Amino acid sequence: MKWAGDLYAHAFAGHITAMAIRKIALMGNPVLRQRAREVEDPSAPEILRLAEDMLETLDDIEGAGLAAPQVHEPLRLIIFHVPPERAEEEDGLDGPVPLTALVNPVIEPLTAERRLGWESCLSAPGLIGAVPRFTRVRYSGLSLEGGRIERTAEGFHARVAQHECDHLDGVLFPMRMTDPSLLGFIEEVRRAAPELDEIALPGAAA
Repeated sequence: MKWAGDLYAHAFAGHITAMAIRKIALMGNPVLRQRAREVEDPSAPEILRLAEDMLETLDDIEGAGLAAPQVHEPLRLIIFHVPPERAEEEDGLDGPVPLTALVNPVIEPLTAERRLGWESCLSAPGLIGAVPRFTRVRYSGLSLEGGRIERTAEGFHARVAQHECDHLDGVLFPMRMTDPSLLGFIEEVRRAAPELDEIALPGAAA
C-alpha cells in the first residue's frame, strides 16, 4: 500500500487482518449530519478492524484523509496524512506527515488567522470550494494503542486535520464556506481558473 507503512508499523503491528474497502457515505446521508460517539477503547478489535478498513478505503481512493462517519460508522476516529508533494506546495511548512490514526481527537486553534484554501471531499464527489481555516492549530487524541498523540500543525496539515475532525461533528466543508459563489464542480472551477491545476485535486482534503 502506498501510505500504509507507518500506520502498520506503529498501530497495526500484530493486529493486521483481512481488510475491506468500505462504501463512502455521501452528503445528505444522516450519518454525516450527527455528532459521532466517543470511542471507549481505542485498542478494541472492532476499532482496529474499522481503522484497517478505513486505511484500505483511503488507499483505494487516494485521498488525504477519512473519518469514520464517512464509512457509515458514527465514531470519533479519523485517519489522514500529508504526502511529500503536498508538503512541497506549502513551501515545506510542517513537511510530510505520515499516515496517522487519531481516536477522539480535539482541535485547538493557536491563532485567530484564517486562510482560504480549496477543499474537496470524498462525501461530496466532484465538488470543490474555498474554505477558511485556522492557519495554525494543535490537535490531540489517542493512538490505536491507547497512547496520547499531540501535535501542532500549519498549512495543509492544519487544514486536513480540521476538515476530518469536522466530520465527527456533522460538519461538511460547504457549511464552513463564507462565499457560496466559490463552490462548484471541479472541472468547471478549473476551466474558469486554470491555475487550480497546480492544486492537488481531488485530494485537497477528504
